[in-house]
Amino acid sequence: MPEAEKKREFLSGAEAIAAGALSAGLRFFAGYPITPSTEIAEILSRKLPEVGGTFIQMEDEIASISAIIGASIGGAKSMTATSGPGFSLMMEGIGFGCMAEIPCVIVNVQRGGPSTGLPTKVGQGDVMQTRWGTHGDHMLIALSPSSVYECFTLTVRAFNLAEKYRVPVILLTDETVAHMRESTILPTPEEYQVVDRELPTVPPEWYLPYERAHGKIAPMASFGSGYRYNITGLTHDSHGFPTMVPSEVDDCVRGQVEKIIFNLEDIVEVEQQYMDDAEIMVVCYGITARAAQEAVVIARSRGIKVGILNLLTIWPFPVQLLHSLAEKMKMAIVPEINMGQIIREVKSAVEGRCKVVGINRVDGDNIYPKQILSKITEVSE
Repeated sequence: MPEAEKKREFLSGAEAIAAGALSAGLRFFAGYPITPSTEIAEILSRKLPEVGGTFIQMEDEIASISAIIGASIGGAKSMTATSGPGFSLMMEGIGFGCMAEIPCVIVNVQRGGPSTGLPTKVGQGDVMQTRWGTHGDHMLIALSPSSVYECFTLTVRAFNLAEKYRVPVILLTDETVAHMRESTILPTPEEYQVVDRELPTVPPEWYLPYERAHGKIAPMASFGSGYRYNITGLTHDSHGFPTMVPSEVDDCVRGQVEKIIFNLEDIVEVEQQYMDDAEIMVVCYGITARAAQEAVVIARSRGIKVGILNLLTIWPFPVQLLHSLAEKMKMAIVPEINMGQIIREVKSAVEGRCKVVGINRVDGDNIYPKQILSKITEVSE
């Protein structure tokens, strides 16, 4: 469709997330109201019944994560939305989703914390919790939008990755991105791909729900479709039944981790701007990426060679890319609305090839372009 014929809309990030979820095939939402994610639930409570979907307000976040896992097992693309305190309550359920390999999407609209913290203010303090909050060796995927447009596209991508790799995917956004409004032209259905989970083609008696031949992700049969199999949070064999046989335990734990590690090129997505000649890079994500864009444009107009690395995928972290980029950098700047979380990953990835400095804010307000510009100017002198 020609650009001039497309519909321009004035949308919030929350509205774009809801639209992206529906476009990706969402048919079941279970959640509990919590600032600043409640708008997503409110929108879907109206929109889901219009497409034959189901919306349920649960009694709490533990019930919410359990419900979306159950709906996914039944064959529905499912999602919940929450913020920090609710996300904490979901950790055990997310761990079950990783171990049992159940596709689902969890939206975390970050606010200030810890505890109840700053319910109506922005934060980025849940980054490490997203990766390590649940116990044991596990892998999941986390995406981070920095615009209303990306709220739509990365929500679609979150569902696609969840279905393809049989894994919970976190859309890790923040209060400002979810609540800000932008004039946006969303992509048409012809411009994005929708991925559905692979279904088994063998007879039910031959079906192995956790077969791991050559790193392949096993097809996932829906309960009620004629395939009967066991699902458990315990380590399990290829049939899904609990096991303590060392080789089977090893296969179970490694399998749900390696399916992510072996597919990093497909999963990890970053956006590079002005990086061809850059000597300084700003590594950013979420709303801080928006501030970085303005700061970098101004800095380059002053002759400073600086570029942006916007992390659209936070987990798995793009270690190899940072490692290679650091070879030609004098400095990496990491702005975060926390005390310093992703900066730890950046320092580890660059392995001393360039200096790394942070910009941190934890008073409930955003990091503004002038703060990033000031740091760029300081380190370039």
